[in-house]
Amino acid sequence: MSEFALTPERQKQILALLNQHGSLSVAEVVERFSISEATARRDLESLASQGKIQRVHGGAIAIQKAPPELPVLERQSEQADEKWRIGKAAAALVPDGASVFLGSGTTVLEVARCLRERSNLTIITNSLSVVNTLADLPGLNLIVIGGMFRSSELSFTGHLTDQVLAEIHVDIVFMGTRAISLQQGLTNDYLPETMTDRAILKVGQKVVLVTDHTKFGRVATAFLAPLESVHTIVTDTGTPEEYVSELESRGITVLCA
Repeated sequence: MSEFALTPERQKQILALLNQHGSLSVAEVVERFSISEATARRDLESLASQGKIQRVHGGAIAIQKAPPELPVLERQSEQADEKWRIGKAAAALVPDGASVFLGSGTTVLEVARCLRERSNLTIITNSLSVVNTLADLPGLNLIVIGGMFRSSELSFTGHLTDQVLAEIHVDIVFMGTRAISLQQGLTNDYLPETMTDRAILKVGQKVVLVTDHTKFGRVATAFLAPLESVHTIVTDTGTPEEYVSELESRGITVLCA
């Protein structure tokens, strides 16, 4: 029987192995199934095109469904050390005199906390948490964008928010996301906020995504944007090297704090 006659069952087994081990190289597929390298690559490309796996250089990585997002106040203790390091590294990217947009989320909030020692900055935000963090600093020019209040995220979203976003432009945008997939791009849980996040992506000369390693290799419900919509990703050292290499090959700068 030819290699091609066994393709559906073999791909099913490859998918099971990926879900079990997290990653597989082309060489491992070749050895495991006694097939040619070309056939192994075709199997992985086929599974990737179906959105079942993430193709990376030399192999593939499993995709996981992102779990439901907890309210922002309950997420603050998750990966706290990693988020602090990410926030510090991201804040170091802000030059004096810059205009900055800070989105919602716990990792972006760490960026805001690390900017408290700075002055001569213009900060624009739709996050109540960021406002509370920076409101008492006379050296910062703080601009707040209102709209429909989302209590679980302590953020403002919706049509009014999007209208204001269409009128502004900043040097750097800092934002987070619920999940990152090499095939599916950036995804979120909540569609109305996703629409506002799309508008946020457009206001910055440079877009910096701040996210810890747990968001990689996952897919959430609502598509936000392709990976190429961001210029820089600041993450932690727990992010697998396969992801870092693939992102850099796409022209995205990756900083691991």
